[in-house]
Formats: sequence, C-alpha cells, structure tokens
Amino acid sequence: MERIHFSRKQLCIPYGLFLALFVIIPMLLILFYAFTKEVNGSLSFSFSNFIGFFTSRAKLSTLLMSITIAIISTALCLLIAYPVAYILARSSFRKKNVLLMIFILPMWINFVLRITALRELLDLIGLLESQNYLNTLIGMVYDFLPFMILPLYTTLEKIDKSYLEAAADLGGNKFTVFTKVTFPLSMPGVISGITMVFMPSMTNYVVSDTLSNFNITILGKLIDEYFTTYDNWHMGSMISIILLLIIFLTMLATGGFKDNEKEARGTNLW
Repeated sequence: MERIHFSRKQLCIPYGLFLALFVIIPMLLILFYAFTKEVNGSLSFSFSNFIGFFTSRAKLSTLLMSITIAIISTALCLLIAYPVAYILARSSFRKKNVLLMIFILPMWINFVLRITALRELLDLIGLLESQNYLNTLIGMVYDFLPFMILPLYTTLEKIDKSYLEAAADLGGNKFTVFTKVTFPLSMPGVISGITMVFMPSMTNYVVSDTLSNFNITILGKLIDEYFTTYDNWHMGSMISIILLLIIFLTMLATGGFKDNEKEARGTNLW
C-alpha cells in the first residue's frame, strides 16, 4: 500500500478552518453588531453604541469597578504567589511535588462547586451579607491564585543556579542577589501570571454574583445582560470590543507581544 503524504500547507488546512469558523467569523459578527444600530427594522452603520458607552455614568462606573477589582486581585495574587513559587522552586524534590499538588488539586474541582463552597464558608464566618467587595476579592484571589503560582514556579525553577552563585561570589548578599538577579530573571513569569489573572478578573461575573449577592456588576456581567436580558446585541458587542481593546493595551503594556516575538525568533533559529 502506498503511504499518504501531506505537505505542511495541507496540514494547516484544519487549523485554518478552525480559526475561520470559531475566531474570525465570530469577531467579524461582533464588529458588525458593534458599529450598527437598528432603525425602522433595518441596520445602519453608527458610532452611537461607542458614544453611548463613554457617555453613560453607569457603564463607566462598571468599567472602573472592573479595572479596580482586577488590579487589586492581580496584586494580591502576585504578593501571595511569588513567595510560594519561590519556596516551591527551592524545595527538595519530594516536598516540591507534594506542595505543587496541593495548589493544583483545587483546579480539578468544578469551578461553580468551589465558589459555592467558598460562599458557604464566608456565610459561616459572617462576611457574606456585609462585605461584598471583600468577598469578591477573596473569590478572585482564591480562583486565580494557581494561575499566578504555576508560571512563576516554572520560571523560577528554570533560573540557572550558577547566576546566583556568581552573584554571591561577587559579594552580593541574599537581598542583593534576589533584587538584582532572581527577580529580574523571573519577570517573564510575573508578566505571564499578571496576564492570566488580570483579564479574567474583569469578566468572571460568577464570582462577583455569587459572593456579593448580585450587588457588584463587572464587565463580564454587563456583556451577558445586554446579550440575554436586554436582547441588545449591538451594545453587548461594543462592550466586548472595548474589552478586547483593554486586553490589547494590557498585552502591549506588559510586553506580551515582544515575548511572543522572541519565542518565534528562537523557534526559527532552531
């Protein structure tokens, strides 16, 4: 029997079809609805959705609330995750596997079940009815902490120990070695963790709804309301576009595109 050989271009066809059906076409539909409005039963091009978003105090307040929650949640996750990842990276082999498994195991449990259990715990200690913002932050940190720990741990573990030894041999104390060598070399993990925590914190309305008794609205919830409750796909699509712009600016600010470019160049060299 003759073997069937596929060229690289042919192997790209399934991936291209997937991108077209599930990425490009949906994005074009979102753009279409975002910049159109319905007038007398027909659709016409309009910037009214864009203007309406930035002239509405309620929507701007939701945007500000979402960004604030995302920033605080990301900062708390980083403050907690960095020491944990550092300890994991410096632990012995057996202890490292056990500790890492402890942080990974909650990710195997259903997300809604974990948040419901956290709600019951907060209710038990008397925080559920009075601390809406605090509960939301606790839920965000609880949910996204592993996504901050894992990239930090991976980056810290890959740091060449000879760099640290050389810095110590040159007279650097532990604090100097950490601030001048370890932390700068771990920045790719920091950036990756921030990216993985910041944006989901702006859209994960299941946490805010469950733990704040529907008293806090973030962008993800606002998008869902316009698509389902209000049946206004035009404004819902516009808010989605604005969220995508925030993602783009976040990637640009953290250097995510530069890191991807470097990885691509390294792949080409091989």
